[in-house]
Amino acid sequence: MHAFLIKPQCLILILKYEGVLNMNKLKKIGLTALAGSLIAGSVNAADMAVTGTAALTFGGGDENKNTGNGWSMSDGVTFSASGEVNDIGVTLSLELDGGAAESYTAQLMDDRSITLTLPDDMGTLTFAGHGGSSALSAIDDKMPAAYEEPWAVVTGASVAVINGDAEEDMFTYSYSHDSGLSFTAAYHNAEAGQSVESYNDFAVAYTGVEGLTVGYGTGTDHSTATDSEESTMYATYAMGGMTVGVQTSEKDVEGGATSDVDTSGFGISYAVSDDLSVSLGQHVAEYNSGDDQEATAVGISYTMGSMSIAGSYHTVDNIANTSTDDRNAYEVQIKFNF
Repeated sequence: MHAFLIKPQCLILILKYEGVLNMNKLKKIGLTALAGSLIAGSVNAADMAVTGTAALTFGGGDENKNTGNGWSMSDGVTFSASGEVNDIGVTLSLELDGGAAESYTAQLMDDRSITLTLPDDMGTLTFAGHGGSSALSAIDDKMPAAYEEPWAVVTGASVAVINGDAEEDMFTYSYSHDSGLSFTAAYHNAEAGQSVESYNDFAVAYTGVEGLTVGYGTGTDHSTATDSEESTMYATYAMGGMTVGVQTSEKDVEGGATSDVDTSGFGISYAVSDDLSVSLGQHVAEYNSGDDQEATAVGISYTMGSMSIAGSYHTVDNIANTSTDDRNAYEVQIKFNF
């Protein structure tokens, strides 16, 4: 879009010819031209992008997972607009996603956020209306995997994961230094049905040694009337096509020692080629009483341009600390990125 300037002499000749030379109409034309010029400048200052994903998934082996006949689909189209205001980069991201509900009345707007890129490399500040991650939830399982985490896919196994408290309408600040040190902090106000008190957590990571990443995160979960102190630490190391990792987390419930949970994870992945990867992972949740939940998974993924095929097989014993609940499950997915 372009704004055109008309010389005053030409404008007067045109107005005389049409017989409309009077001050009121001249003012109207001038204001219209100014408004058009402002609109043109705003459009030129913004970059627009649209991306999308579509996935077809088949799962089975888990009798308690409600997937109908085993087939399901996921989809999403993300619109983003970015520009700069007073040396501050501004990015708006909106995702259209019908979700799993088989109803045209279901909410179509999914993840949405506003991100401010601060000047002088001072980091980024994001406000996520929906779909954001807190500092701790973003690193709940950093183990290398070709597809899903060991505790995924099987119904009920994810309850043992220590992942902080990520809610709607949340602020997240991130900063990365050239030395390889990064810092992330998250905050959201108390809100009925979400958090009894305001929540905040933070995480740090270091990548200054080639192939090595180490990190730590901690926070206090106020989503229930009983507070929980949660923390995690992890390390991964990549050498050639192989990546290995270890992670340990703990959850200390205020006044409830029997509810405390300690978890440990291990993962190894190998890139057979640029397109093919395989992995093996394990996740153990230790409770103060009862049997520990033990989850193991093998995964594989293959990429062909914008299409990928991936799957994993999971075995979980003593789900959610229940000795009589052992199950296996598998999942295969074909995904397209646009």
